[in-house]
Amino acid sequence: MAAEMEEKGFEHMGLDGRLLRAVAELGWAVPTAIQARAIPLALEGRDVLARARTGSGKTGAYGLPMLHKVLGIKEASPAVPQAVRALVLVPTAELARQVGHTLRRLAAFCARQLRVAELCGHSDLAEQRPVLMERPDIVVGTPGRVLAHVAGHSLALRPSLELLVLDEADLLLSFGCGSDIRALLCHLPKIYQAMLVSATLNPELEALQELVLHNPVQVVPPEPRLPGPAQLQQLQLRCGTEEDKFLLLAALLKLRLLRGRALLFVGSLARALRLQLFLEQFGIAACALNPQLPARSRCHVIAQFNRGLYDFIVATDEEGPAEPPRQRPRRGDTARKGGSRGQSPPCPQDPEFGVSRGIDFQNVAAVINFDVPNSVETYIHRVGRTARGDSPGTALTLALPEELERLRRIEDALAAENGQSMLQPYEFRMEEIETLRYRCRDAMRAVTKQAVREARLRELRQELLNCEKLKVYFEDNPRDLQALRHDRPLHPASVQPHLRHVPDYLVPPSLRGVADPNPKKRKNPRGAGAKRGSSKPRGSGNPLRSFSFARRGHQRGKAGTA
Repeated sequence: MAAEMEEKGFEHMGLDGRLLRAVAELGWAVPTAIQARAIPLALEGRDVLARARTGSGKTGAYGLPMLHKVLGIKEASPAVPQAVRALVLVPTAELARQVGHTLRRLAAFCARQLRVAELCGHSDLAEQRPVLMERPDIVVGTPGRVLAHVAGHSLALRPSLELLVLDEADLLLSFGCGSDIRALLCHLPKIYQAMLVSATLNPELEALQELVLHNPVQVVPPEPRLPGPAQLQQLQLRCGTEEDKFLLLAALLKLRLLRGRALLFVGSLARALRLQLFLEQFGIAACALNPQLPARSRCHVIAQFNRGLYDFIVATDEEGPAEPPRQRPRRGDTARKGGSRGQSPPCPQDPEFGVSRGIDFQNVAAVINFDVPNSVETYIHRVGRTARGDSPGTALTLALPEELERLRRIEDALAAENGQSMLQPYEFRMEEIETLRYRCRDAMRAVTKQAVREARLRELRQELLNCEKLKVYFEDNPRDLQALRHDRPLHPASVQPHLRHVPDYLVPPSLRGVADPNPKKRKNPRGAGAKRGSSKPRGSGNPLRSFSFARRGHQRGKAGTA
């Protein structure tokens, strides 16, 4: 039945006509595998437990039946007072904004009948209260922020709530949101429909399933969690030293062997800032997505990346420890407890922040794991940022000797899931770029620990100057503003101008005619950036061009791509 639905299209699912118009407007010709299986079950009123990888259309899988149900309730009883009918819990503020945006697009032809509101950390509780006073039909938010409004009596979920959705449920747990979710459940009606969507179904989710779902139908589409080799090329390269990693990345980006936008993943914020400062030495524009900055600033960084103002983001996927599973009563038990809000583990960053998945980075041609992820789940969520929909993508993982064991575990897990080895060796001759090594060393020496600390302070100080909340304070206290502005200038790293220009004699002979280390400045950076940031590089779906292939192409007189 699901296969037939996938072939026939959305019009055979019984969805409201206005939703079908929005689906057609979005260009969704046929349902994805998760949509074909989950939507009919949700329309029947069943609780659903679904596994869906990033980019598989899971927001539509729960969003369409949710909107259809709320429309049906409002039109069946026009006299029913306005109230919150559906709640979507997500782990991060960025994902809340993205889900809210998608739901509004799906409700474009019934916008007067449906209101969608987002509750997350990008604004104060007081600023969000007027929105809640209008009693939106659907609320999307992080568990902590939703619970804060419920505790403050600005949001009522009982008895009106009809549908609860937990999106990225495994990440909700890993971010330490379990206690907030348990506390929220005490404020919900005894009977409601629930959907739990997760990229992975692991034992840690069992307790949450028992608490939220009642006799659920499990939906696991017969597809791997990542696209196949025809769409996503996964590569690995083993580096002997840390210096080799930086040298390789500098060669890929400075010689423009990597085409299109890319996400560079590292293991910590300090590593992210160090890598950003290193790239600045070569005149490579990149932005570190700092989890210590407010959600509004981070979303602005992502928006600029999506507009093509720069092509590289250095990101982390630091997460708090998952809560240990405990025995919990099932949903609907009258003796259920858990009204007190638990304390999340201390964390210096915004608890509503997460990059490895969920955030809508557009047209990402490549993901580079500069540091090997700690688990196969983290690897899947990182790599899931590219090869979305029908677009091709490439993932490259750089591994030091001490990271090989983690890489082996990831390789084994992916091979067991797909029936074949997925991480192929990246054909790269390190000896070809030895001429760039001394420049790499100069850049690494310039980026000291003190430079990284000062870069972090610089960002925080700039955020203070741009903060709307402090403008009134600075107007009343101009001396504080002057002290902030006249603090000693921070030069996080001594930028060496000669590193920006790569002479022709330093370009490997096999890459001359292929590499473009000194591109001319673009007259229209915004437009050109959008073109350069396309997820489909010229000549191939693979933005990483190997030296062995480039050599063959150069001998044939072509600028070959792998």
